Amino acid sequence: MEAGAELEVILTDAAQQFVGQQTLSAIAGRPVHTNLFDGLSPSPHTDLARWAEIIVVAPATANFLARAAIGGGSDLLSATLLASRAPRLFAPAMHTEMWEQPATRRNTAQLLADGVYLVGPVEGALTSGDHGTGRMVEPDEIISEVIRILGPGDMDGLTVLVTAGGTREPIDPVRYIGNRSSGKMGNAIALDAARRGARVRLVTSVGAPDHENISVVTVESAQEMAEAAWASLEGLDVAVMAAAVADFRPGKTSEAKIDRSSGPPTLAMEPTPDVLAGVAERSPETYLVGFAAEVGSLDRAIDKAKRKKVDLLVANDVSRPDSGFGTDTNQVMLVTPDGQQDVWPTLSKAEVAHRLWDTVLERR
Repeated sequence: MEAGAELEVILTDAAQQFVGQQTLSAIAGRPVHTNLFDGLSPSPHTDLARWAEIIVVAPATANFLARAAIGGGSDLLSATLLASRAPRLFAPAMHTEMWEQPATRRNTAQLLADGVYLVGPVEGALTSGDHGTGRMVEPDEIISEVIRILGPGDMDGLTVLVTAGGTREPIDPVRYIGNRSSGKMGNAIALDAARRGARVRLVTSVGAPDHENISVVTVESAQEMAEAAWASLEGLDVAVMAAAVADFRPGKTSEAKIDRSSGPPTLAMEPTPDVLAGVAERSPETYLVGFAAEVGSLDRAIDKAKRKKVDLLVANDVSRPDSGFGTDTNQVMLVTPDGQQDVWPTLSKAEVAHRLWDTVLERR
């Protein structure tokens, strides 16, 4: 209200156990909404949904996150969210044990994939004298995030290329050589850039996030990914090569399915195109970010940062349970060509993406 916003307030049944309707009605300068069937409007959830430019849920409990993740619509708040096309910002708040539950992690991952913005939680004092991660961020931080979401993005005017997913190198029409990459990291990078105002060219082998700023080219093999990426270099400002591209492919592909009765085939392998090196060679003015999926030691990533002519390399140990293919979290190390290293803690892939773009914008 102090920042000049016009406000409508929805109080859930649980919220009314903590704060009264009259309190927030007085602050907002209008009655709060509590009931999907109050009789004042034939369709209160669609009225509110069409009116709102952004919907903020604070605090967002574990129970609310679960209902939102599955698309529940049994009360006024959840029905309004379902009926709205406005951005949604959730500020989680709960005990540490609830935030760390696998079910809660799955729900937050689904919400992020659906385009929901999350802010927090942070470490601090909780109820009953407890202390840990799960405290809602301060209101000023929520407001700052609202302004960031609605205001001009810090990547307005930039054109970026992102590659995502793992490639499949065919053996025959049925079988292929591939890897376990889910594309979650690349998708998070593309989505965060789009939300910040960039025009994103996403070359991917997996399903892509839905955003008006993202144009998608779907590929399967390393050859297709190379051709699509190299065709996207005109007018490019930044390239983030997060895809797990196969280094080798069968030199010969069978036109027919190989019969098991013929015995195991002998595969003569040949190298695939080096997509990252091709971008560096063809577009030296583009700020280039490479990725290195390693197992165990990350020492090879330091050498790769020098060899590949990248401006920045993001390395992770995919053998870690919190940093492997298909996980919702990642623990990465940033490496520069001169060998400088910055090790980040384990974060959600959405948080890694956001911090990565912060770093790129600062360095670029």
